[in-house]
This record gives sequence, C-alpha cells and structure tokens, in this order.
Amino acid sequence: MPTKMLPNPKRHHPADPEAVRRQHQRKLAWLATQKEDILEPELPIIDPHHHMWVRGGNRYYLEEFLAEAQTGHNIKASVFVECGSFYRKNASPLMAPVGEVEFANGVAAMAASSTYNSTLVCAGIVGTADISVGAEVAQVLDAQIAVGGGRFRGIRVSTKWDADDDLNTTRYVYSRDLMSDKDFRAGFATLAPRNLSFDAMIYHPQILDLADLARAFPGTTIILNHIGGLLAWTRTYVARKEEAIADWRKSMMELAKCPNVYVKLGGLGMTYLGLGHDKLPAPANSAQLAESWGPLFKHCIDAFGPNRCMFESNFPPDRDSVSYPVIWNAFKRIAAGYSASEKQALFYGAAANAYRLNLD
Repeated sequence: MPTKMLPNPKRHHPADPEAVRRQHQRKLAWLATQKEDILEPELPIIDPHHHMWVRGGNRYYLEEFLAEAQTGHNIKASVFVECGSFYRKNASPLMAPVGEVEFANGVAAMAASSTYNSTLVCAGIVGTADISVGAEVAQVLDAQIAVGGGRFRGIRVSTKWDADDDLNTTRYVYSRDLMSDKDFRAGFATLAPRNLSFDAMIYHPQILDLADLARAFPGTTIILNHIGGLLAWTRTYVARKEEAIADWRKSMMELAKCPNVYVKLGGLGMTYLGLGHDKLPAPANSAQLAESWGPLFKHCIDAFGPNRCMFESNFPPDRDSVSYPVIWNAFKRIAAGYSASEKQALFYGAAANAYRLNLD
C-alpha cells in the first residue's frame, strides 16, 4: 500500500550549527533572567510530553532534560513523544521510525539505573508510524513493541492541516481529509488490538474530524496534543480571534463527549502559535502565563474533567517562551482552585492512566 503522507519539501534545511548554538545560548540567558521560588515542590508530577533531539547546534538529551527536571519540581516520570529523530539509517521509510523508539528506550534504561536520580525519564514512549499505508503498518508497530522494553505506549501522527498553506509545515504533506481516509483508518484499527494509544497533533478546525475518528474507534485511547492546536493568534485567524476561540470552545465540548479522548494542557509557548511570549523584553512570569493560558486550560478541564486532562511541558519547543521551573509554576497557579484529588489527576493520574504507567 503506498503512503499518503509524503515528505514535505517546505521543511527548512538545517541551519548553520554554530549559529543555532549561539541563538540557543542567547535564549537560555534570556530565560535565566526570570527566577521564581518553586510552588508546591512536593506535588508529584508526570511530564507527559517532551522530546529529545540533536538539531543543528541544539542538543536535548537525557542530561539536558534532567537539568530541567531537577530544578525543584517533583518530576517523578516522563513520556517521550516522537520528533523525527534517530531514525534507522538503512531501513525502509516505513520501518525507519523504529530507531527512535529504540533510542528512547535506551535513554529510559539509563534513567532507570542508579547513575541518575529517581526521575524515570521516558517511562512511556510514543513513537510514530505511517498508518496511511493501512494494515501493513502492523509490522512497524510490532517492531516498536519489540525494541521498546515494555515502555512503548503508542504512536503520534501529526495530521495538522489548514487552508492557510503557510501553516502546513509538518514533516509530511497530506490531504485535508486524511483522518477519514479508509486506508488511514485501516492502519488506525491495528492500534487497539495491541493496546496502543494515538497522540493526535491537529489544528483546531480539525477537532470535529478527530471526534468522528474517536467515535469510530471507541476502544482506542486518543490523547489530543496541545489543547488542539488553537490558531487564534496566527496571521490568518488573528483578525477574527474571538470567533476562532469560540469555535475552538464549541468543538472541544463536542470532542469531550468521546470518553476515550484525553487532552494535554500545554504547547502554547511555541512561537508559531503567535501568542508572543517569546518576543517580550523579559520572560513572562508564572502569574502572567497563568492569566494568559488559564482560561483556555480551564475550559478543557470543565469539558473533559480533571481525570482526562494533563499538564505537559512540551520541552524543548515551549522553551522558546518559558523556562521549565516557570512553566510548572504557571500550571500550579492555574490549578490552585482545584481540590487535592483533582490536582493529583491533572499533574499525575491522567497521564498515568492514559499511558498505562504503573510507577509504583
């Protein structure tokens, strides 16, 4: 079966590594100017969404993640999410992503050893696979299960699409209706028998399409990334920002009717979404971020309930706007009005359930 997800020629070529390294150092120095005391340092946290990569001069491996996670918040474990890194060099395009799961499991084994602290980095692993090829994708999933060391939990496929083609900058090019395509769904059908979940990376006008997919596969756990890719502040939507937010709110209420769907609360620090925190003279503090992000996250919690919502760092992409200590302080400020059991779900329980993490 031929793929319906072709490499995107619009993807940028790698920049000069030294220029990337200098830019990265300037960003870290800017973030370091915002220091805060850690709020609720004993609160247990599973960070359900981070990446690891080497991109030009930007390295983010186990040591870099632990340097973030050991800054005072009680990060018990984390979930690695695919990012197109460490693919097998000589494998077919279909099988190459197995290498990323293999890499993440190696990192998890290092973190679980006595060499590092008690944070179980990559306790869950989300890989990727080209499910547009249909049932043939099963061989990729089975290979990922085999190399995942018992940590492989599912796949993410970025199906972001918008009528503004400038926003279509993911690694692949595909049609607007990919999620309803019969071959895509034939591939999707191979997940549930293997007890694998699906991380959905979409834009907010596609939320109802995801709801249709969730209703068609009620036995498959779906985790919506980054509150559904709200585009209200981007060039195409900003002139009708309030309308876009209203559409997002309505669509999220409809998606919440699907009991197999969870939502990740985060991702708003990414620059392409246009909220602008990366362009401030000084980094926003956690109170400012809570004021900006809080109404959106609280709408998700109201719709889905705390048991199906999880705060996420989305590092390093969200580091464009905020440091790791500050982002978790912001989340804790947003959650300040919730009960102890609701906080346990938002910071730990929902992620543990969605990714089947038995950390005890």
